[in-house]
Amino acid sequence: MRLILMGPPGAGKGTQGELLEKKLGISTISTGLMLRTAIKEQTEVGKLAEQYINDGKLVPDDVIVAIVKERLSQPDCEKGFILDGFPRTTAQAEALDAAGVTIDKVLLLEVDDSKIVERLSSRRECSKCGTPYNIISKKPEKEGICDNCGGELICRKDDVPETIQNRLNVYHEQTEPIKEFYQAKGILAVAQGEEELADTTANVAKALGLGV
Repeated sequence: MRLILMGPPGAGKGTQGELLEKKLGISTISTGLMLRTAIKEQTEVGKLAEQYINDGKLVPDDVIVAIVKERLSQPDCEKGFILDGFPRTTAQAEALDAAGVTIDKVLLLEVDDSKIVERLSSRRECSKCGTPYNIISKKPEKEGICDNCGGELICRKDDVPETIQNRLNVYHEQTEPIKEFYQAKGILAVAQGEEELADTTANVAKALGLGV
């Protein structure tokens, strides 16, 4: 299966991507990692992307699509792949389509904004060892203290409610319209993100017709 995974920040795309990777036996492809690898390996498009980054500019869609296409031609993607973090705009979705990259399904994980803000603003991480916690679902034994090393638990700047809302606004303005593009192609599958991981996983399996 050639799959695109999309949804708002904090919807649980990463977790569902890992579960689908194991279930389907295919690789999850992260755009950010792809970009860094292409630059590190100094491929032709990697050099081009590096030039834009060094000039303080955004990497253009056609360069990103070229990097994605280059990565998807690798042997581990022959049986299929899960694209996570791309496309982020309708223009990128159109460019991916124009580049001849075939997609079987686009899975949209939907979660209400209020739940996203609550979920992300309750995240904490250890200031020393980086162990993740959640003051709602994964509490430390001692409040504010890491179980592993005794370090202080902090809230990341990304997880401040105001920042979360800004990220959600960007998602709604730029990424959410993509669903209309894929809906028109008849390949959009929607799954509701629930409080319990098992419930979300069941919804995802049902949406993709995989069986639970």
